[in-house]
Amino acid sequence: MCFTPAQKGMALRPAKRKRKVPKGQMGVQMEKLTIKAMAKVNLGLDVIRRREDGYHEVKMIMQTVDLFDELTFEVQEENRIEVFTDNQELPCDEGNLIYRAAALLTEKCRLEKGIRITLKKNIPIAAGMAGGSTDAAATLVGMNRLFDLGLSVKDLQELGVKIGADVPYCIQGGTMLSEGIGEILSPLPPVPDCYVVVAKPEINVSTKFVYENLHAESLKEHPDIDGMIVCLTNKDLKGMAEKMGNVLETVTAKHYPVIEEIKAFLAERGALRAMMSGSGPTVFALFEEKQTARKAYEELKQAGYTRQVYLTGFTSDTCVEV
Repeated sequence: MCFTPAQKGMALRPAKRKRKVPKGQMGVQMEKLTIKAMAKVNLGLDVIRRREDGYHEVKMIMQTVDLFDELTFEVQEENRIEVFTDNQELPCDEGNLIYRAAALLTEKCRLEKGIRITLKKNIPIAAGMAGGSTDAAATLVGMNRLFDLGLSVKDLQELGVKIGADVPYCIQGGTMLSEGIGEILSPLPPVPDCYVVVAKPEINVSTKFVYENLHAESLKEHPDIDGMIVCLTNKDLKGMAEKMGNVLETVTAKHYPVIEEIKAFLAERGALRAMMSGSGPTVFALFEEKQTARKAYEELKQAGYTRQVYLTGFTSDTCVEV
């Protein structure tokens, strides 16, 4: 467990709120709440080009998964930020996106009271499932509710993109087309009912490393994102699965063969599609039948590829108050 005091003396700017609230007089409606922060997978991930500012322009279909962290928020009289976690791999200072989100909102809304945030970590770390981004999103949403700030989803997303490209999506969740650097979001029809097996190999992958080693201009194959959208509209799960793809596999899977091994293992056991999520190394697979999914899940747990194996499904929920 660890905590770090909030930085002081930062330049303050007024928040964009629907109603005016005098400085330091935010109406705290409660003293404590707990939020579920949902993981995500990329059903399709294409990189269009590298922009002049160094960011990559993407076209993705994002989907929330029923696998979540839990964050508990408690108001403190003293104006400082405390972050606690049950996972010693994670920092509790500015190196944690939770802290950065809390500091950003504290500055933006001129909060005079402090916040204590306790994280129960369930989403695999450095896995390509937006674990850090969804925790940051939950922090923005949770503090907005706790301090009764009145910020809209759009307001929170505008703050969130300053922390990370996936944060705006994690605030909204569901099935979304994601464009730009990931911040331009368009709702899509939900994925037809299916069962999902998730496996995170015992390795950590740097997103920065993957994008730095991706040569977008030389990619020969791209996922059919537009075709996937048509299939979602037609509630065609098999058709969507056939068109799924992730161009980042060309980097990550080349360096970590276990990714292709897990994909093949799940495909041989009836998966409609097995694919890496995000920059990896997590692999997820779609199944039509629960029994088939459970059998693949049990066998994968016994196969020795990884201890982090989950049987779950998709959800439209995100940042759910417990």
